[in-house]
Amino acid sequence: MNFPGADPLLDRAFLALADPARRQIIARLSRGPATVNELAEPFEISKQAVSKHIQVLEQAQLVTRTRDAQRRPVHLNPARLEALTAWIGQYRLVREEQFRSLDAVLNAQAAAIGGPQA
Repeated sequence: MNFPGADPLLDRAFLALADPARRQIIARLSRGPATVNELAEPFEISKQAVSKHIQVLEQAQLVTRTRDAQRRPVHLNPARLEALTAWIGQYRLVREEQFRSLDAVLNAQAAAIGGPQA
């Protein structure tokens, strides 16, 4: 089902980040590029499974792979993470404004009945 303003890439990114193993891979890549073998070390799953997790992250454009001689390091795509943060941030700002408005109403009511103000 498509909603107005729906962003399939945003949906893919959040779906990719729903998995704890993929979040761990993102956390590791935040310290620098790594190969599939390096990324697979802390997991008790096969390298093929880790590779599939990386493919999901690639499809969401959260990571990229490059070729360095025989190595194919995986890199974090910080621009995509910033886009996710910006999307979340726009809703945080809306909520903060709503809370400020509620505070103003409550303070006005408290002042009207002579109670303490926050």
